[in-house]
Amino acid sequence: MPAKNENAMSKAYLKKLGLRFLVINIVFIIVISFIDDTFTEDDGIINSTTGFYYLSAFILFMASWETNDYLIRKAKKVKITNEILTHIRILTITALIEIFLSWIIYYLGVFEFNSICNIETNEPWRVFKIDMFRAFGITLVFSIFNQFFWISTDKKKLELSVLALKKEVMNSKYTSLKSQISPHFLFNSLNTLTSLIYEDRDLASDFVSRLASCYRYILDNTEQSLVTLDKEIKFLDSFIFMMKVRHNGAILIHTNINKTYFSKLIPTLSIQMLVENVLKHNYYSKENPIKIEVFIENNRILITNNLQKRIDSQESTQLGLKNIKKRYAFYTQEKVIIENNTQTFKVSMPLLSEKNLQKKL
Repeated sequence: MPAKNENAMSKAYLKKLGLRFLVINIVFIIVISFIDDTFTEDDGIINSTTGFYYLSAFILFMASWETNDYLIRKAKKVKITNEILTHIRILTITALIEIFLSWIIYYLGVFEFNSICNIETNEPWRVFKIDMFRAFGITLVFSIFNQFFWISTDKKKLELSVLALKKEVMNSKYTSLKSQISPHFLFNSLNTLTSLIYEDRDLASDFVSRLASCYRYILDNTEQSLVTLDKEIKFLDSFIFMMKVRHNGAILIHTNINKTYFSKLIPTLSIQMLVENVLKHNYYSKENPIKIEVFIENNRILITNNLQKRIDSQESTQLGLKNIKKRYAFYTQEKVIIENNTQTFKVSMPLLSEKNLQKKL
């Protein structure tokens, strides 16, 4: 694994060097076209003078870029208290090194090794100052761009890591809630099954089949925080069947979902959580059944019920509702809407689509 990482890093570094080499050549060609007075027509473009300027440009650009990269990497290893001041400090150090190198290179080229570089001029100090400040200005501009590139790259990496962390948190919350639901659901189902075995074996067999279907759904979607509405409704059908058997006419659940919405996505087990929430906080019997409706309206799925609050019911922690809201907040800005009055309780959840999720993620 470390060998693969090193190989990937070396490839990225070579790619970066190749890009910088290309930039140096493009900039050199552009700049050289504006300094024709430095060259004689007899010598042409390819001569000792252009060689000097090309070599000096290559050294300055690469030195400034590598220095800038080194200072940024070094700063990232320590705790930064003020990011703006840190980047100003890095840019200042880079600029000082650039102007120092520019001064040395062009002083040597114009005054000490002019016999080799062949920079023909009657005003060497003027040429020296122009060459030095031109090189310094260009390398400084590219150092600034390089620093902005690092900042944008770090920002993107941070956003991706935050996104991954949020997803991990959502998955852990979903897993935690699911681990609470599963044992509770299984315990009640087994109690019901024990009674059915003696009363109605055919119904008991059907109940076992539905129970297996429910747990197959839970296990198959362990790693998925979103599922299609089709899958969730199939699971809900089995869940509703078991609830009706358990409570024997005290629960009336009606679903009205058009098949055109089956490809839409919702958080896994969200409808089941809401239905169980209704049963947990309301009183119901054959004489006063709880009525639950699940239907689609304006690209949202609604779960409504009549209110028959338990007298001995403890104040709700709304753990399930909070969990669903947070899971939705990760994928969309559309809100989970809760309406509560003296007669009915309604939860409205947006239906998600793969296309919208791809745009966001």
